[in-house]
Amino acid sequence: MKIQFRPKLFDTLPDYGRGVFFQDLSSGLTVGVLALPLAMAFAIASGMSPSAGIWTAIVAGFLIAVLGGSRVQIGGPTGAFIPIVYAIVTDYGVANLLIATMMSGVMLFAMGALRLGSMIRFIPLSVVIGFTNGIAVVIFISQIKDFLGLPIDTLPGEFFAKMAALWAALPSAHLPTVAAAVASLGVLLGWNHQARKIAWMRRMPGPLAVLVIMTAANALFALPIDTIGSRFGGIPQELPAIGLPALELGMLGKLIAPAITIALLGAIESLLSARVADNLIDDRHDPNQELMAQGIANVAAPLFGGFAATGAIARTATNIRTGGRTPVAGMIHAAVLLAVVLALAPLASHIPLATLSAIVVVVAINMGEWHALAPQELRRYSLNYRTILLATFFVTVVFDLTLAVELGMALASLFFIYRMSDLTRIERIPLEEHYGVEALTRADGSPRILAYSLFGSLFFGAANKLENLLQMQHGHPDVVILDMNKVINLDTTGLDILQTLHRNLGKRGAHLMLCGLNAQPASIVRRSGFQDALGADRISGNITTALVHAQRLSAGEAEIAYT
Repeated sequence: MKIQFRPKLFDTLPDYGRGVFFQDLSSGLTVGVLALPLAMAFAIASGMSPSAGIWTAIVAGFLIAVLGGSRVQIGGPTGAFIPIVYAIVTDYGVANLLIATMMSGVMLFAMGALRLGSMIRFIPLSVVIGFTNGIAVVIFISQIKDFLGLPIDTLPGEFFAKMAALWAALPSAHLPTVAAAVASLGVLLGWNHQARKIAWMRRMPGPLAVLVIMTAANALFALPIDTIGSRFGGIPQELPAIGLPALELGMLGKLIAPAITIALLGAIESLLSARVADNLIDDRHDPNQELMAQGIANVAAPLFGGFAATGAIARTATNIRTGGRTPVAGMIHAAVLLAVVLALAPLASHIPLATLSAIVVVVAINMGEWHALAPQELRRYSLNYRTILLATFFVTVVFDLTLAVELGMALASLFFIYRMSDLTRIERIPLEEHYGVEALTRADGSPRILAYSLFGSLFFGAANKLENLLQMQHGHPDVVILDMNKVINLDTTGLDILQTLHRNLGKRGAHLMLCGLNAQPASIVRRSGFQDALGADRISGNITTALVHAQRLSAGEAEIAYT
């Protein structure tokens, strides 16, 4: 199979001009300064250093823009990865997180190369909403420690142990930290609210505004709270050492599951973001090219000390709102972050961790679709929908995202199978009402010809309904006609039941006839060899033709082929 690799950047260059460049420049600058506090906050919340978040945004953000399948996608670390990355760091360490991220990058590239991008859309909306809200809750819980200044060295990754640790440390909340976090939260919410009314405030994103205000306050008044400098020693004002993370071959098998989790979430998040962007700019992204770009970015970012990255919905939307229309805006956003690191890194030492925690709390609140969990909203949908959504949400919060998605998909599949089976019907056709009793019955009144109309999909989930035909509850006729004009699908299990019915009838010297086969059932009947075993004269175009031939068979006359 030939790999089709064509970034969207190539499509935008022929018509690229000065006007578009200045739009991209303005947007890239805005998104770049917005990405700075978010990258640091997401990294710290994930158990990584703030510089790891920044270099993830720089390297992955640049590659996703240059190589991606969307015109306006902005890539980097996102809040959705916080619980996953934190759990991997806790269980396996930072080096193995980087290896798992690179493995996920290979998986993402393979998904794109194999043209599997559109398959992400097969994930039901109930599963997506369930795990999105669940991730938001997990992110919120993870910020309680830094928001309240709790004296916990390492927060456990497992839910019940985490809640027990938070509860035990709650009486030891650090009041200055709480005050700084609440003040940061108030400034951020207030800024976002006022920015809707005041034009100049819209030019500075709320996360950057609160970061500048609270960092300045801490630098002036030396607040007794934890900062990036006190916990991480600041951010190095230099390029990171480039190299492969330490690899233990014995760990590769254990890292497959975390890598799959990162790849799955990265694919879902990036393609959802690209779809949102398509609606905003009236464009259409290439999902397979986007996955390949995400794959390359996740292989490259760990070489610079970065970690998992994907398309960021909030930053992508900001890019569009501020005028970005080509991948150049994403490239500029990465360049702005690089310039900030090289020029202003020493100032980052004064950034309060409580402020970054407040930023993540707001991200978590805005991330969830909380109205979907409201009782009045849930009542609008079926029991199946509610079960899938709530089960996915609960398992995401209490156990694990991968398990939640697996459970959600399994429930969705089971409910779909049940629904399709419920829609499948087999009904007897009352031939005597249209053709007369004498032509269809024997002297003793038993039926010579029986006909059934089949509706829906004859697949493994509806096999029990087909099996009822084998019992011949309406007698033992000479000919059984199955009108399959309304059968849209036939799988191998359904075919096997038809073959068994044919054999059982044959043992009694009776015949099976099929009529009205649609394209897919006709194809499997032909390819499986069942058409040859049945005989071409046993397959008719409609019930009328089939009945004429059935009367001849029942009377013992010569067999004639009908179409």
